[in-house]
Amino acid sequence: MRQLSFDGPRGPRNHGLQKPTKEQWGTLMRLLRYVLKNYKGYILVVLACIVVTSFTSLASTLFTRTLIDDYILPLTQASNPEYASLAQALFRLGLVLALGVVCSYAYNRLMIYVSQGTQLRLRRELFTHMQTLPLNYFDTHSHGDTMSVYTNDVDSLRQAISSSLTQVFNSLITITVTFTSMVVLSVPLTLVSIFLAIVMMYATTKLGTISRGHFRQQQESLARVNGFIEEMMTGQKVVKVFCHEDEAIRDFEAINEQLRYSASSANRIANIVMPINGNLGNLGYVLIAVVGASIALNPDFSLFSVHCSLSLGTLVSFLTLNKNFTQPISHVSQQINSVLNASVGADRIFALMDAQSEIDEGKVTLNEEARTWEKEGADTPVLGDVDFRHVDFGYTAEKQILFDININTSPGQKIAFVGGTGAGKTTIINLINRFYEIQHGEILFDGIPVKDIQKPSLRRSLGMVLQDTHLFTGSVLDNIRYGRLTASDEECREAAQLVGADDLIRRLANGYETILTGDGGNLSAGERQLIAIARAAVANPPVLILDEATANIDTRTEIYVQQGMDRLMQGRTTFVIAHRLSTVRGADQIIVLEHGRIIEHGTHEELIACRGKYYQLYTGNDL
Repeated sequence: MRQLSFDGPRGPRNHGLQKPTKEQWGTLMRLLRYVLKNYKGYILVVLACIVVTSFTSLASTLFTRTLIDDYILPLTQASNPEYASLAQALFRLGLVLALGVVCSYAYNRLMIYVSQGTQLRLRRELFTHMQTLPLNYFDTHSHGDTMSVYTNDVDSLRQAISSSLTQVFNSLITITVTFTSMVVLSVPLTLVSIFLAIVMMYATTKLGTISRGHFRQQQESLARVNGFIEEMMTGQKVVKVFCHEDEAIRDFEAINEQLRYSASSANRIANIVMPINGNLGNLGYVLIAVVGASIALNPDFSLFSVHCSLSLGTLVSFLTLNKNFTQPISHVSQQINSVLNASVGADRIFALMDAQSEIDEGKVTLNEEARTWEKEGADTPVLGDVDFRHVDFGYTAEKQILFDININTSPGQKIAFVGGTGAGKTTIINLINRFYEIQHGEILFDGIPVKDIQKPSLRRSLGMVLQDTHLFTGSVLDNIRYGRLTASDEECREAAQLVGADDLIRRLANGYETILTGDGGNLSAGERQLIAIARAAVANPPVLILDEATANIDTRTEIYVQQGMDRLMQGRTTFVIAHRLSTVRGADQIIVLEHGRIIEHGTHEELIACRGKYYQLYTGNDL
């Protein structure tokens, strides 16, 4: 079991105040550019609606001054008050507010469309890009972590776009129009509002900076939890076999506690921002009311030798404007959780998007119908002649795996690789497919360097059956057809008959129409392997690669399947990895590997006569 470390009940430490970096701001700007690129027209309509909504809100606030100074006060002093003009003014205000309601509804609906569309596009682009990534990306990144990008990170981004982006637009416009109106109404009271707004912004910025570090930890911890759960579900049988249920629970509790701590820390800090800003706003409201009342009640009030006057209606309107000025800051603080989650999620999303795709500089393509390599000059037939010339390879630059590999084959030959675990057999197979790129040397396919062949064409010319089979959700027939999507039902059945899978498939509940789920969990290991072999057969490739293809089939079935495999291998160059050496006695070449080097090669009889490593492996006798 993995060893997990935890910093104790208090969780991770040393996450004090941090200044936002240029990279962090760059992530948010990149996200904004991404949204604008795909939904520029919608965003412009949203902005227009927000502007209208802000101005209707401002109109209703300024109407308060008119209502008090021009209607209420004169009506209270009139001997015969006339309310017709007041009713007309209120009716006009109602129309303005109705327009604001319509625009508010419209931009909220549009932002839902934009956020859901962005989520759709992100997942589509992520999945499309993921198909171009080399295998070493998945070797070095947890599957659970990658899945978390598709689910948690993309969803947090959707929530931020749906609510926070709108709130930011609304706040900026509201602050602009409100501030302008405040200056017009009263400069002294505006100065008081500016001072209080600066205090609120400072508190929001500082607390947000601390919270962002914890939100990053939260997303990373959530990815670890997902990865651990996926690992335990996949390996549940192993956990039960070795009675490690209690250890698995303890390990899960540790990483789950890490998630709880980071999430609690992030939300605790972020959630106190709104109450702090709310109290500061209330304090400012009282302060402005006191200063404003002093000005209104003192006709001789002056500031810096400038006479200031204030009517009762103006004071009431300004108090409302002050609320409208400070509320956007408070609203932003309410969205801080979403904003911080989104910025961290965007980092992870863009990191996956920016991962280097497989490099494919090949120009030679495969014509499957004509079975030729199409290249400049003249087309050449696909023969299946694969040669290695002085190939060196390592998964990392620091550790070399293969050393000076030289293999010469002829079309139609059967080449078997034998050797101990870790000798490099599977690595050689992966290099033929260009799952990994060699550091030195050259691999030739029909005399063409494989680096000059487009990877899709190269891989369509190779049929591969792995020891660890993978079946997809769908019928047995669909899984066989996965080898060649244009294959007819009859061709799929013929492929199954060729490899000896037909009888076993027909014994299933619905035969070829049996639905497979959970990677073929409703089949035995041998049945899954047979379907995988049939899938390779329907592809009808010139080169066949079998990585311990009959490992999961019982001895009686293996004999039957081997006959079908022999028919499948006829006329094809075949590379075979086998641990049961009795299955490779008829190979044209047997290559013995040890620690990434070829130490022996020849036919079975030649290697037995040499009484070397192969003789030792075959007979079990020490030399």
